[in-house]
Amino acid sequence: MSDKTIRAGIDRRHLLTLGGGMAVAGALAACGGNTGRSSSTSAAGSGSGSGSASGGGAKVTLQQWYHQYGEAGTQQAVEGYAKAYTAADVKVTWKPGDYDQTTAASLLTAGGPDVFEYGNGPTIDMIKGGQVVDLSGLLGDAESDFNPAMVKRMTYDGKLWAIPQVVDMQLLVYRKSLLEKAGVTPPETIDDLMAAAKKLTSGDVKGLFLGNDGGVGLMGAPMLFSAGADYLNEDGSFGFDSDGAAAALGKLRELFTSDSLLLGAPKDWYDASALTSGLTAMQFTGLWTFPDLTKGLADDYGCIPWPAMPGGAKSVVVGAYGSCVSAKSTNVDAAKEFVKWLWVDQTDKQLDFATAYGFHIPARASLVPQAKTLQSGPAKDAAAYAQEFGHAQSSVLWTPKCATAFGDMMSKIVKDGADVKAEIAKVKAVAEAEVKRVLG
Repeated sequence: MSDKTIRAGIDRRHLLTLGGGMAVAGALAACGGNTGRSSSTSAAGSGSGSGSASGGGAKVTLQQWYHQYGEAGTQQAVEGYAKAYTAADVKVTWKPGDYDQTTAASLLTAGGPDVFEYGNGPTIDMIKGGQVVDLSGLLGDAESDFNPAMVKRMTYDGKLWAIPQVVDMQLLVYRKSLLEKAGVTPPETIDDLMAAAKKLTSGDVKGLFLGNDGGVGLMGAPMLFSAGADYLNEDGSFGFDSDGAAAALGKLRELFTSDSLLLGAPKDWYDASALTSGLTAMQFTGLWTFPDLTKGLADDYGCIPWPAMPGGAKSVVVGAYGSCVSAKSTNVDAAKEFVKWLWVDQTDKQLDFATAYGFHIPARASLVPQAKTLQSGPAKDAAAYAQEFGHAQSSVLWTPKCATAFGDMMSKIVKDGADVKAEIAKVKAVAEAEVKRVLG
């Protein structure tokens, strides 16, 4: 399945498909004719209000870009937020198509946005190229309230480059009744998981579903995290050339060659139907499937973090679009003030954006108790897991070239049974060269 197909299917959660196992578009394409700075009707929407003036009475105009959310009401919501802001005239542009590529290209010109969202914050090339503005200090006393994994992901060189807008996550869900019938408890370790998957496999029901490719494009990161490893260490050095990481990745090969893994389901991991239709007893998927799980299974499902390897840690993969400010903005201070107003000060709008359009978690812990969708059952558990076990899907220094090499490695290990350590060594060579290039 292509990345574009996934994006079309799961909308804002698509950033959670763009971890180390899937290549992100690396080449920049030329900008289209509509830069978003025109006041013509080509912009999808605009907001304005009365309030403080600048420059001899003229109010500053700010261009704000969003990718094209598929969730009903989202566009109208962000246009409403912009209209409520009185210190500047904020023009919202809804960007269809390949948002990441178009936005990255626009930052090289004078025709891009002042404020824009980007998956997991700006790329390292945007940061090192001076294309985005340091937002350090905007969180103020609220910093500890934001999801720590996402704040860490959007920080580089001690500076904050984006403000998390809303958190999405991946985790393991299971059918309570099937586990109870088989005498299986929710697994705490990877070995427990593999044993449970085997025991739960019976007839037409498989024990575990990790995607139709057996987890090649999805499970590399969770397996590294389970071993206490990461793509890169905090100092930028390679993060998974260890026996524990190699053993963890090897477990996926064991699952792939077992009879307990569901392959070839009608829909892929991002859809709840494999679990609700009884094709599998356990599935790795996203929080966004919970409404469908509830509709199909009522209270017959639960969720847990991805289990740990010996000496490792449980994890849930988290991602978030971050609000960024372009360095080419002619109104940087005004843009920063707007970002702070919307994503730090306006908690009612943050709560609305997270919970009224789809199924997400507010970026701030203090807002979770106010989210009606997260007050009971598996959803409440998931929100707690995101705060306690949340792990950003990739490092800011993990470039598209690194991701491509990682994806190739995963395919060779899981599908072809290649030597794990030899394949890791190939990725290490690419990653070390990329880090050296980026850091200069």
